[in-house]
Amino acid sequence: MGRTPSSCRQCRREREKLFLKGERCFTAKCAVERRKYPPGQHGAATQRLTEYAKRMREKQKARAIYALTERQFRSYFEKAAAKTGVTGELLLQFLERRLDNVIFRLGLAGSRPAARQIVRHGAVQVNGKKVNVPSFQVKINDAISVKPKLIEKIQEKLKEYTPPAWLSLDQNFMGTVVHMPRREDTERLVQESLIVEYYSK
Repeated sequence: MGRTPSSCRQCRREREKLFLKGERCFTAKCAVERRKYPPGQHGAATQRLTEYAKRMREKQKARAIYALTERQFRSYFEKAAAKTGVTGELLLQFLERRLDNVIFRLGLAGSRPAARQIVRHGAVQVNGKKVNVPSFQVKINDAISVKPKLIEKIQEKLKEYTPPAWLSLDQNFMGTVVHMPRREDTERLVQESLIVEYYSK
């Protein structure tokens, strides 16, 4: 029996689907469907988390969803905290505006890691210019496209896909940033208030 992918172990650790493996998450192969408890020798045992542990786990969950290192994630938090507004919502906005996340949100990749690879391989253009930096922050009215050969593979699926309200995808599969992502447009699996509490202690 093959070893469970590390991303699937992350989902089991959080006891919920984080949708890190794209289509696999919607099949019977999903690790959370088969084992709804954390990995490890004592994973199946009932665990009662402290308030600190709950906040830390929420931060770790968000990191896993957006596939970021601790240093990257904390940097986004510090940028959000330095701006005027609701820190948690600003944090999610920074995360959502990453180019790799936008490619994923537009339906042009099955997962964020896959989207990151597409960006790094130089297959993405923003306003007609190649951008190979996954952390690139998109702005309102930015036009995003990927190489046609990538569209050919997923063209039928894209016809049935609707991106979040802050993004649009036209009939030529060109994505556009309509407005800045609002809370209702961002990752609903994340309780950003717990993350703010974690970093504020």
